[in-house]
Amino acid sequence: NSAVSQTSASSKTQIQSKWKTPISGNLGTIEFRATFVRNGATFWVGVKSSQITYSGTSPGVTSTNSTPLTPPSSSTTYSSISSSDCGISKTCVSRPAGCDLSTSSDCIFMSSMPMSSGCMFEISALSNGYVSIGFSDDTKMGTDDIYMCGKDANGVIRLQHAFSTGTTAPTITNLGNVTVISTAQNNGVISCSFTCMNTISTTRSSTPSNSYYIFLAAGATSNGVIQMHTTTPVISSTKVDIRSVQTVESQSELAPIVKAHGCLMLIAWMTTGSMGMLIARFLKRAGAGQSLCGKDFWFVAHVLLMLLSVAATIIAFILVFSYAQDWSGGAHPVLGCLVMILSLAQPVGAMFRCGPQDERRFIFNWIHALNALAIKGLAVAAIFTGLMLVDNSPSQWMPKVMGGFVAWEALLFLCQDLYHKCREKDMDESDDG
Repeated sequence: NSAVSQTSASSKTQIQSKWKTPISGNLGTIEFRATFVRNGATFWVGVKSSQITYSGTSPGVTSTNSTPLTPPSSSTTYSSISSSDCGISKTCVSRPAGCDLSTSSDCIFMSSMPMSSGCMFEISALSNGYVSIGFSDDTKMGTDDIYMCGKDANGVIRLQHAFSTGTTAPTITNLGNVTVISTAQNNGVISCSFTCMNTISTTRSSTPSNSYYIFLAAGATSNGVIQMHTTTPVISSTKVDIRSVQTVESQSELAPIVKAHGCLMLIAWMTTGSMGMLIARFLKRAGAGQSLCGKDFWFVAHVLLMLLSVAATIIAFILVFSYAQDWSGGAHPVLGCLVMILSLAQPVGAMFRCGPQDERRFIFNWIHALNALAIKGLAVAAIFTGLMLVDNSPSQWMPKVMGGFVAWEALLFLCQDLYHKCREKDMDESDDG
């Protein structure tokens, strides 16, 4: 192979060169390949020309003024990385399964191609900061070997090597015996190709291996420092031998125990909790004169619904922590812990309330109401952040549906409040008349 390159820094629309045909070797078909650089962050590698058939005539100097090659249109091409050879010459992991990088931006992808003394890796994802690949002995985060392709402090895409401990931010290490082939950002898709001859190790002193669980994650960066991934990472369903060629499936996006956690929290604070608050706020006069266990019917219904909400919250809290077995970081667990603490404080405070006729009863009423309002707001925020973590679609339809549900509930409470105020005003005017 031979190559030619321009050396000046001025912008160009075409380059002309003279090529002398070889006199030996494979002279059947000839193909030219070009690299186009728009700027330090956007470029195209390996753009192919149409094939030329060598006639075998005079091997003299040949000049061509053919139409120059044009970089792929940025409106249709998302990544220069190809998924066409997956399962043939390289092992691939992606979400959605089998997604086409050249036509879809909704594709997080990695491939490994074995070489004589290492592997060539490709990673790509729609991201506003970075995409990373991790190698792990299990399906949990921590003690993982990681390669991150992301923006540095100047916004330039660079490859970094890191090692993670627990769920804290990875520790950057030397890149080592790695050759970067290409880095690019195009239409929001960040991609890197590189060869690696480092020994991949999931602990700093473990025995080297070729089989690992593959993690793929994407997220934002801040001044070149990666932040917590914004979506659920892609994890291979089994250990992958990166020195072989195979077809790999990723795990189901959510573990059943995580789904159970989400369902319980939705039931607690968008169903039973909302109904309990609605009854206490607006339906005290419903079933007037009817009692159960010596208490007004509305009060019994309110207590039962709110106890169900607290019980569901406790179960959901235990489930997700037994699954994670660590602090995952980010806003979601912080909000969840606040909801748990305030939810436990609510019934405990109610048990020690003073009597209805006590002159200090209004203090309890205000604290009870404000605490309930705080729990509701924090629970809704926790649900939103949780949905944003698990919804990997470009449209983020789950938070949008949740937004509609919350808006409908807020409108219902507002209309009920206005109705009761108008009704009280009419009753007061009737009494005055």
